Amino acid sequence: MSLNFLTELQDLIDDRKKEMPEGSYTTKLFQKGINKIAQKVGEEAVELVIESKDTNDHLFLNEAADLMYHLIVLLTEKGYRIEDVEQILIERHK
Repeated sequence: MSLNFLTELQDLIDDRKKEMPEGSYTTKLFQKGINKIAQKVGEEAVELVIESKDTNDHLFLNEAADLMYHLIVLLTEKGYRIEDVEQILIERHK
């Protein structure tokens, strides 16, 4: 299994920020600004914590996916990529 999809998703989110296509949820997030994006990351993190206490793996994994997506949007808004976070983790592992 590969994590290449996260890079592909980052690329798509980068494109959304540049092109701002109408009707895109990602575009709407970027239009609302950093505060709303950060708020969504917080909301998704709380929802993930709540689902982690239950036994429904499907809901738990969906909330994890929501958190990852919104985190990548936040990274993009701040001018970073998921690979920047990966590099930090690699450095910590040494």
